[in-house]
Amino acid sequence: MRGIFITFEGGEGAGKSTQIRRLAAVLESYGLSVTLTREPGGTPLAEAIRGLILTHEAASEDGLTQALLFAAARRDHVLRVIRPALAAGHVVLCDRFADSTRAYQGGKVPDAMLEQVIALGTDGLEPDLTFLLDVNAELGLERARSRFTGVEDTFERSNLAFHREVRRRFHAIAATEPHRILVIDASQDEAYVAESIRLAVRQRIFAAPGAGE
Repeated sequence: MRGIFITFEGGEGAGKSTQIRRLAAVLESYGLSVTLTREPGGTPLAEAIRGLILTHEAASEDGLTQALLFAAARRDHVLRVIRPALAAGHVVLCDRFADSTRAYQGGKVPDAMLEQVIALGTDGLEPDLTFLLDVNAELGLERARSRFTGVEDTFERSNLAFHREVRRRFHAIAATEPHRILVIDASQDEAYVAESIRLAVRQRIFAAPGAGE
């Protein structure tokens, strides 16, 4: 069985971490091997870079610097975790991937340059399916701040206009790749969202001709 790569995207407070764990539990109940990971992160090097990116005092305001750091973390993650898991036949569930770089650093870096940086980080790897968990910026920030642990990260500290623009960019990305990206209304009840994701995985991945071969 070849591996399957599924990513979760969305703005702050969209519920990605919750939904990715729920889907992992469902897939494991089917007897599938699941690798659950996140970006930036997933390896010791990538987690160290995550600390630099998300720690407000250390973070750069320059979009290209941010994108290059994400690319370095992503490349290590792809080579050391994601590709080996896929080669072993796992379903890899990743909390954020290249679309987040497009949404968060897009506009700060020319598109062509940003895509070159992304290509270096992904090593040519593309998700089989991406869930864009969509909530308006106001609700997302309200949710994120309701779980506040004492320190906001670099992006949580950004203003509402920035988060609205991130959401707009996510929607623009989804519109260009409807075959890969499924937009889910994440303002709905948590269980409803989880069931929508479960059904979509069955229909788009496991019911597809040749899936798992």
